[in-house]
Amino acid sequence: MMQLFHSVSQECSRITTQQYSTSFSSAINLLHKDLRAPIHNIYGFVRFADEIVDTFHDFDKATLLAEFKLQTYDALERGISLNPILHSFQLTVHQYHIERDLIDAFLHSMEMDLTRQCYDRAGYEKYIYGSAEVVGLMCLHVFCDGNKTLYAQLKPAARKLGAAFQKVNFLRDVKADYEGLDRIYFPGCDFRNFSATQKAAIETDIQDDFDEAYQGILQLPMKARFGVYVAYKYYLSLFKKIKQTAPHRIMQERIRIPDYGKMVILAKAGIRGQLNLL
Repeated sequence: MMQLFHSVSQECSRITTQQYSTSFSSAINLLHKDLRAPIHNIYGFVRFADEIVDTFHDFDKATLLAEFKLQTYDALERGISLNPILHSFQLTVHQYHIERDLIDAFLHSMEMDLTRQCYDRAGYEKYIYGSAEVVGLMCLHVFCDGNKTLYAQLKPAARKLGAAFQKVNFLRDVKADYEGLDRIYFPGCDFRNFSATQKAAIETDIQDDFDEAYQGILQLPMKARFGVYVAYKYYLSLFKKIKQTAPHRIMQERIRIPDYGKMVILAKAGIRGQLNLL
């Protein structure tokens, strides 16, 4: 019966991923079947923490996050939780030996969102590491499945991919972050007078992250490579669309890739994969 509880908990994480991010869920489905559940488990944990600080405005966010943090560590220590999201997450942490300091850094970045409204360069880099780069490293643990040499080799690229995804999210969500949450992640930017020069500097930084990340994707195990490549292509396409968007429009609308565009990306990626041209 314990296996049934494991399965039910992991199904909760799968549903969470599917409901909150169709793009990410689609990319996970392209991973080898052995990798899907653990990546869903990581996403469910990350998503719940993020929802606390970004969505639950009518509740005491600080208390909710503090409780979630304590429950996370309790689940890790005991090897069980009645919170199915935390139970499935601890299963993955223990199975793939995900370091506690990655979890610490992630939760600290979530705590930063409770109080920090503007970031200097040091704070920005610390936040990016904790909120995104460590998530890439958690997933890399799953992809490498105990191969410590490969993990060490791909660690820089995994961090870059996580950073690229997060920075694209920041650009896409500037309006919601600035007007709805009163947050400015990019240091030195005045979004009341967001200029083409400021936007171009951010885009150059993101492109560098994408370029370095791609080299790491090519070295991933076959079980993971195609799914990660498709996620990379989704975000790269979104980034290209943002680059073509005028600065003032970034503050007026949320840029997105329509479903038919995602289907085209998937089809092209599939062809490149079959021809061994990733």
